[in-house]
Amino acid sequence: MCGIVGGIAERNVAPILMEGLRRLEYRGYDSSGMALLDSESSLQRVRAIGKIKQLENKIDALAGPFSGQLGIAHTRWATHGVPSEQNAHPHICNNKVAVVHNGIIENYQELKKRQLAAGYRFTSETDTEVVAHEIFGQMEASDDLLTAVMASLKSFEGAYALGVVAVNNPDTLVAARKGSPLVIGVGIGEHFIASDVSALLPVTQNFIFLEDGDVARLSRDKIEIFSVYTGERVERPVKHSNLNITSVELGAHRHYMHKEIFDQPQAVIDTLEGRITQDQVLVSSFGPTAESVFASINRIHIIACGTSYHAGMVARYWAEDIVGLPCQVEVASEFRYRNPVIENHTLFVTISQSGETADTLAALQQIKALRENKTLGIRRRASDQESASSVTPEMNIPTLSICNVAESSLTREADLTFLTHAGPEIGVASTKAFTTQLVALALLITSIGKVQNRLDEGREALIAGGLHKLPNLISKALGHEEEIKRISEGFADKQHALFLGRGTMFPIALEGALKLKEISYIHAEAYPAGELKHGPLALIDETMPVIAIAPLDDLLEKLKSNIQEVKARGGQMIVFEDEHSDISSETSFKVVKATTNVGRITAPITYNILLQLLSYHVALIKGTDVDQPRNLAKSVTVE
Repeated sequence: MCGIVGGIAERNVAPILMEGLRRLEYRGYDSSGMALLDSESSLQRVRAIGKIKQLENKIDALAGPFSGQLGIAHTRWATHGVPSEQNAHPHICNNKVAVVHNGIIENYQELKKRQLAAGYRFTSETDTEVVAHEIFGQMEASDDLLTAVMASLKSFEGAYALGVVAVNNPDTLVAARKGSPLVIGVGIGEHFIASDVSALLPVTQNFIFLEDGDVARLSRDKIEIFSVYTGERVERPVKHSNLNITSVELGAHRHYMHKEIFDQPQAVIDTLEGRITQDQVLVSSFGPTAESVFASINRIHIIACGTSYHAGMVARYWAEDIVGLPCQVEVASEFRYRNPVIENHTLFVTISQSGETADTLAALQQIKALRENKTLGIRRRASDQESASSVTPEMNIPTLSICNVAESSLTREADLTFLTHAGPEIGVASTKAFTTQLVALALLITSIGKVQNRLDEGREALIAGGLHKLPNLISKALGHEEEIKRISEGFADKQHALFLGRGTMFPIALEGALKLKEISYIHAEAYPAGELKHGPLALIDETMPVIAIAPLDDLLEKLKSNIQEVKARGGQMIVFEDEHSDISSETSFKVVKATTNVGRITAPITYNILLQLLSYHVALIKGTDVDQPRNLAKSVTVE
């Protein structure tokens, strides 16, 4: 959550920081603020409640100049304390130290109690204010900002990304990272920090990705990085980003979500490039050791959150139906706080758009700790053959991460990595990231089936051929926008909706309901269609829209029966069907004849496009904020 940007330069950094905040606003938009060291080495700070535009207006209304060559800025997603100007960052101690923070200081109450006893005054409800006070206190012992920050970090429990400036170190910007992402933008005579490379693309394409425990000291002509654990200097490579400014611009689209929905044909092409031939999937796409890893596993365990969890649910159907491999899918926030039994020879797959999702990352770290015999509450169950042996069996629990962001924490932690090529996704409601995750999972399941001889060459060629057709199928689905726009008008006065699907369409129904509730604030739920009679039918009346997904498959006749159950109760039926599903003969239904000739792999992806368009246009009808829905943020880097 939250977005940090900071910089030190030979020029005024205020406009650079403001542009960075605009580009980071998807990470949080409850409040924002900026602090600069002016030409007199005094701290100036402006904060505002609401979106970045409110901060910009407040700065423009100032009587005097607001400028400086060193500064930090922040856009907030509220954790501790309500959205307010007092709780907005940066936080300042005694007009000497200013701090911006992403993450949670878990022991802040203990620190606050100690600091209150020492005479410090608190003006906010946040956990971050203890950071500013702690650093100020350490600077009474050492006038060096880097030394004070490193000493302070030893007192903090939890996660943080920090940007710190101090009036008595006017040529220094200090940054620190543990658990929350932070990058350094490398320039000539100027350097910057940010939560995301997109914030700094207008000024640089060269970046250093800080690792957990890194503390960096930036001046105009030097970057030094130290380990908070050892105090010693460490080296981190400078990497060039191929992203550019236009890749995160709206272009002709009204909203980022709309742009990203229409980005999907190209995103799929980019994700497939170099990973399939005309009739084969390339196992090497998952890394040079992938073939031996895939040959050694007996099952798959997928961990993810939100939209990524729905992608994992689709993959479970594929794994068990297409290649006959047991597959378990679990919400990361539940997995990490129970005591699961992990089978040996399990491929542990984590999925995250950002690669920084806190619960998913923690789950991956728990599995790695298990392999190192640091159990962290997780038990491992050996196979029967292993139990019969007196020799401790070798632990084989390889990890694979599917992610859209290179150099993210998740990609660095996993044994194998598959990078999707969705490109930057700014809209809070995920669209193209979800689609490319499904493509990645299709390649994964097919690769494992291929390596383990669970899939013959004909079936592999069929899947590869379907994936080749997928960009065109998505483009055809996008062609139904005007039709879906007309259907969305019927949601103007609706407060509830029900989504139905069977098989792989059940998780797609879940995803459709999630999108609708995220951006239109309509209460939406999804059920397997066969579960209607076990409770949800009680909700059906003439005011309830019911959205059904009806591909031409072996479950279609069952689904038709479920749809009749809705019709008999007076529900408003909206059906997304295959051109040959023959549900459209029901004239009382609103039907979108969406696709034809789609297979088990391509059908969930294609139908999901239609539900994305539906949620987008319903949000427009409702007049909600499509790209920045209330109470949400894009990258969930806190529990």
